[in-house]
Amino acid sequence: MSRPLLSVVGADVDVPLLDGRRVRHVNLDHAASAPALESVAQRVTAALPYYASVHRGAGYASQVSTSLYEDARATVGAFVGARAHDVTVLVRHTTDALNLLASAVPGRVLVLDLEHHANLLPWRDAAGGVETLATAPTVAQTLERLEAALVAGGHALVAVTGASNVTGEALPLDAVVATAHAHGARVVVDGAQLLAHRRFSLAGTGADYVAFSGHKLYAPFGSGALVGRRDWLDTAPPYLAGGGAVRRVTATDVTWADAPARHEAGTPNLLGAVALAAAADALAALDGAEAQQHEQALVEDLVGGLSAVPGVRVARLWPDSAARVGVVTFALEGTDPGLLAAYLAAEHGVSVRDGRFCAHPLLDSLGWGAGAVRASVGLASSAADVRRLLDGVRAWVAGDVQGDYVQDGGTWAVRDDRRPAPFGLALAPTAAAPCAV
Repeated sequence: MSRPLLSVVGADVDVPLLDGRRVRHVNLDHAASAPALESVAQRVTAALPYYASVHRGAGYASQVSTSLYEDARATVGAFVGARAHDVTVLVRHTTDALNLLASAVPGRVLVLDLEHHANLLPWRDAAGGVETLATAPTVAQTLERLEAALVAGGHALVAVTGASNVTGEALPLDAVVATAHAHGARVVVDGAQLLAHRRFSLAGTGADYVAFSGHKLYAPFGSGALVGRRDWLDTAPPYLAGGGAVRRVTATDVTWADAPARHEAGTPNLLGAVALAAAADALAALDGAEAQQHEQALVEDLVGGLSAVPGVRVARLWPDSAARVGVVTFALEGTDPGLLAAYLAAEHGVSVRDGRFCAHPLLDSLGWGAGAVRASVGLASSAADVRRLLDGVRAWVAGDVQGDYVQDGGTWAVRDDRRPAPFGLALAPTAAAPCAV
């Protein structure tokens, strides 16, 4: 199946190439930030006239805004199969959610070294510290290694990705949850890469928490969520101290509210919550089997096409892993990943990601410490998008290169790039991102 399953804002945007042509922009960087769904933009536009204070006003607009916010909370919780006793805390993104949980976990955390930095670094400040396990060569061996660590005891929480942001692979969640629970540990799932591609349910998997970002779910308006068991979150120190998180304040004392208010001090991101709920509605309405079939066809085309190019290697964690989500990372022998990404953008109109993807330990363990290129597809991607990328990689290998590319501050760019930019801007290389170096 080659047609997009969802309509996104910007699907018809064209971009200038170095040869003077303009072509439709091909966005194969969904794993970083997915474009906004048209339905998300429409709902945000509809909510804007009623934008007002949430939880703090008696006026009509404020009442509408409060209802929008709390309805969004309920929709987001339902989207991930929240149980009756679970709580949904609205935050900024996955990183925010996992830092919040790290402040609440009452013991030691167990995590694998394959994780995104957002699911590695926060646990280092957890009350009980963290144990980081090296990933084994197979899924079966990795599960055995995880169980052996849990048998040793002393872990309150296992933190696991729902899908790797480097390879799109994952451990079977049912096995991880069963093993962790058998040894008295809870499980948090980093759903950042998973939820845009697969259905997930806390109730169905038995997982205790899930963290995710709106900007990965076609809702790039600065909202995310931590959803899961209430008890730790009700007793944890407030994530932010301020208005809205309290029941009572005196000159010398404070009585904090329970979650979610306990961790949502300040004026909440109403439009972000509305956007996240709209995206959840759109994704929940899709036929899950059709969406997975669409994505798998694109991934197979990507992997097959790239593997046929001389000098290309495609990253893989485990030979026995299940079907990956729409994330494919590759390297071309003798070519700097940043240079190839800059070329694909400037001469083929294709956006990909290059670097180490905020997963330095994983890239090091794969032997790809110098970085790689990542192409990631989504529900708005098509077979034509994949063909454009493959044509571009083959053109590079064939030496069909027009631009003069230079490194500036660690980032590759076209020397004296004169392509026009919107809004009166001038194109300029950006500083190298911390995850790219």
